[in-house]
Amino acid sequence: MLWNQLFKFNKTNRAWHLPVVAGICIGIPILLGLYFDNLAAGKTASIGALVILYIQSDKLINRMMVLMVCGFGFIFSYTIGLIFSQSFWLSPLILALYTFGLHYALFRLTLNKPPGNFFFTMIASMAIAVPKDTVTIPASIGYLSIGVMVSCVTGLLYSLLTLKKENSIGEAVIIHQNKYVNITESIILGATVGASLLVAKLFKMENPYWIPISCMAVMQGITTTHVWARAIQRVLGTLIGLVLTWCLLQFKLSVLGVCVCIIVLQTIVEFLVVRNYALAAVFITMLTIFLAETNVSLTEQTGHLIKTRFLDTLIGSAIGAIGGWMLYHEQIHFYTKKQMKKTKVILNRMKPGKE
Repeated sequence: MLWNQLFKFNKTNRAWHLPVVAGICIGIPILLGLYFDNLAAGKTASIGALVILYIQSDKLINRMMVLMVCGFGFIFSYTIGLIFSQSFWLSPLILALYTFGLHYALFRLTLNKPPGNFFFTMIASMAIAVPKDTVTIPASIGYLSIGVMVSCVTGLLYSLLTLKKENSIGEAVIIHQNKYVNITESIILGATVGASLLVAKLFKMENPYWIPISCMAVMQGITTTHVWARAIQRVLGTLIGLVLTWCLLQFKLSVLGVCVCIIVLQTIVEFLVVRNYALAAVFITMLTIFLAETNVSLTEQTGHLIKTRFLDTLIGSAIGAIGGWMLYHEQIHFYTKKQMKKTKVILNRMKPGKE
């Protein structure tokens, strides 16, 4: 079964033009950054533009409300990360608490359809992992907000053009969990992601955010077997993606070439991610390297970049696989639920007026 999951090419009813729209949303900030000679700002804005992936409803008002709420969530995630990035020891704890609160809040708001909590956590991890100059924080938040606004406007135009023709975009099924199950999952997710960032910092990894991002990506599996399959897919896909990236970088791409690669790769990723994660991971690796790394790293430190990214992914995937095992371990859920019920009874007894 595990082998079948690794190489299965899933069918999907996702509209073919959604990946194209995602590529456009990512491309607009990137090209604007290139035009104004501030590619770093363009890349930051393009991360905010990923909110377009949260188009989830076939009703215009609902769709735009979700996009705007998620856009605010992106900005909030980035802001929290930037503010607490200065503290070595506090940042893993804050990321853990934020991941816990995020997962629980999305469940309560019924916004836990795929991609769910992943991009919120990814943005928070990228912001909190490396200390930032406090002077640049407002500008960075502004750049990300521009990307969010670009996607909201593009999403509105896209919806006006397509919702008249498309009756449904294929609503994902939401599994309504017991509240204790969700709290347990939130605790495990928060603890695992926070621990992954702590490991990255303790080992003084060059870009610590790669480890919690890989960890979170693996933990998106819906069963223990699925989690382990995603871990293997992530590692294999990353390895192949790194090799392809190294080959591509040998052509000494121009800045415009890097921008074009980002746009094309984003489109390919969105086409493949719902079909086969291993194949998508190849292009996700290439995309994240072009998107997150500086031009100096891409052009002058290629070999070092490839080695460190693979090590980061390997560590993050291993931690994520362990976290995924805990996430679906029945005894852990049973014990946690039992303890929470006991705590609730004790707290009720401590209320004024009760003996």
